[in-house]
Amino acid sequence: MTPPTATLVDEDLDVAESPVAGSTITRSRDVTEVKVVHGGDRKKGGEQIALFLFIAIPFVALVAAIPFAWGWGLGWRDVVIATVMYAIAGHGIGTGYHRYFTHGSFKARRPLRIALAVAGSLAIEGPVVRWVADHRKHHKFSDKEGDPHSPWRYGDTVPALMKGLWYAHVGWLFDVEQTPQAQYAPDLLRDRDIAKVSRLFPYLTALSLLLPPIVGGLWSMSWQGALTAFFWGTLVRVGLLHHVTWSINSICHAMGERPFKSRDKSGNVWWLAVLSMGESWHNLHHADPTCARHGVLPGQVDSNARLISWLEKLGWAYDVRWPTPERIAAKRAD
Repeated sequence: MTPPTATLVDEDLDVAESPVAGSTITRSRDVTEVKVVHGGDRKKGGEQIALFLFIAIPFVALVAAIPFAWGWGLGWRDVVIATVMYAIAGHGIGTGYHRYFTHGSFKARRPLRIALAVAGSLAIEGPVVRWVADHRKHHKFSDKEGDPHSPWRYGDTVPALMKGLWYAHVGWLFDVEQTPQAQYAPDLLRDRDIAKVSRLFPYLTALSLLLPPIVGGLWSMSWQGALTAFFWGTLVRVGLLHHVTWSINSICHAMGERPFKSRDKSGNVWWLAVLSMGESWHNLHHADPTCARHGVLPGQVDSNARLISWLEKLGWAYDVRWPTPERIAAKRAD
């Protein structure tokens, strides 16, 4: 059975095609009603409290990490567990939530599509459908009124920019009103697999929190191994990935080089490239949102693009939108 066509109210979302196999995104004013999944269009009080805890506790752990590591508690097992979890969740966000589900930079076989949604959920940045809806709205209104997280929302003076950077980094997450999922991500709502993964987000959050201490405890056969793995593989890993991701919203829209033409103030921030898996080459991304590679210039590390190339060679990803020299040249700033 061919999946139904998804319809969007808003135009120019910089999404070339729905990543759902056989489904396209049309741009008319007639919106088909679809059921909103977990993480709807309005936050409840309990969600706000949970959000605060998931931001505050990993951040405290991140601040405590350096003195903690200096004196005690960081072993090679913790480094391995934290690095593996960071890489899985980080590439789940960059390759999955962002380049695949939001922008359709490539197509994916069903098992890969589900795996990317699950891996992105392990970052604990929200259900996949909500995340995609927010990011598509961001591209529609980037650094203009309507952008969910522009650092320029209060103006361009230094005090206004400081306030805007805070809002773009973390403040916007506490807005009660949410991006309408049926308007910005109807294609994902119609995909039963992805809608189910979105509903399962609380359970995937629990998995993300508990997996490191379980592995650490079994690996070391000790409670101490479980506790240190929880600190490094859960709290520090979640806190670091959160702030790296949020820095793309804040820092990469306030500073950095802009070698390509874009409609906003997106910039390339080189010192975030490795930790963000290539997401901080943000200027090219906003100049060419559906491009599968963001780091297109020499020396620009982009492990999300490398992962996509491996998936393409395995036949799990196909119709990848790789940049061409002609297209890069056309996007160059004058």
